[in-house]
Amino acid sequence: QKKRRAATARRQHLKSAMLQLAATEIEKEAAAKEVEKQNYLSEHCPPLSLPGSMQELQDLCKKLHAKIDSVDEERYDTEVKLQKTNKELEDLSQKLFDLRGKFKRPPLRRVRMSADAMLRALLGSKHKVCMDLRANLKQVKKEDTEKEKDLRDVGDWRKNIEEKSGMEGRKKMFEAGE
Repeated sequence: QKKRRAATARRQHLKSAMLQLAATEIEKEAAAKEVEKQNYLSEHCPPLSLPGSMQELQDLCKKLHAKIDSVDEERYDTEVKLQKTNKELEDLSQKLFDLRGKFKRPPLRRVRMSADAMLRALLGSKHKVCMDLRANLKQVKKEDTEKEKDLRDVGDWRKNIEEKSGMEGRKKMFEAGE
């Protein structure tokens, strides 16, 4: 237990020392930022001296408006650059995502749709012509040839079962083969 207490006390002492060190570092950074801010302001924003005459005041206002316009242009340019880079980042991340192959395609379901319904879906209300695909098919007439008739007769084994039964039926079959 003594070892545990000593280790715990040492850990707590180290934590408090680290926190104090971090607090002093944060204060130093804040002071450095303040000094940097003051230097920037003194460099870019000279102290304002108000002239006494009306003409000098108007000239000062014109200079300030010109400065405001140039700053607005710079701000707009940086915003456009930022939007452009954000768009490029999104496109590249999408390409990366696609290349990894993590995108899972959803299973497609078969939808029964007639040609008219498909054209109506694609063209909207413009589609008025009714497409009947079966009407455009070529009509083919079936001709009864004797070959097909013979095949049908041979194919139906129940039709002439009595004629072929016994020795007479076998004799007829043998004679038909000659």
